[in-house]
Amino acid sequence: MTERDQPWTLRITLSDVPEDGLHIALEADSVVRTALARIANLRELPQLEASFDLRRKGAGGLHVAGEVNATIGQNCVVTLDPIEKNMNEAIDLVFFPERAEMLGDGDGEASFGMTDSEVPEPLADGIVDLGAIATEYFLLGIDPYPRKEGAVFEAAPPLDPSADSPFAVLGALKKPPATGK
Repeated sequence: MTERDQPWTLRITLSDVPEDGLHIALEADSVVRTALARIANLRELPQLEASFDLRRKGAGGLHVAGEVNATIGQNCVVTLDPIEKNMNEAIDLVFFPERAEMLGDGDGEASFGMTDSEVPEPLADGIVDLGAIATEYFLLGIDPYPRKEGAVFEAAPPLDPSADSPFAVLGALKKPPATGK
């Protein structure tokens, strides 16, 4: 998705976050839900909300933690019956400016106290888009193969090898090999 067609957006600058942190709750309106349901190929999206706790981290960094909650209308991949599922995706991201001096100590080593599991996201111009973050986690949290409870896929029985296949006709057209007599 490009920035222009991002249906859910709420940009927060680092300067908007007080030293003691900031809590933000978002609820997607019907226009946003309709757009995201179309993007995600969902039958319906009756509820979508996100909540975030933002805290400053070090010199110029931002820690964003929260969750995305949704009620998703899909069709069962086995029965094609409509089903409704609840989704809850946790968010835990750290953002740092894209300045080289913030990302290293000159020897190619990170110096901002992060572990390997906490690779920071770029904080471009001191801005994060909470709507874009919520959208990304929402889209990643959708079950691509939803099943109705108790639905079981039963494969077709294997073909009888003694039955004529559609290729048997082609085999009959094949010329017999020439004999050396």
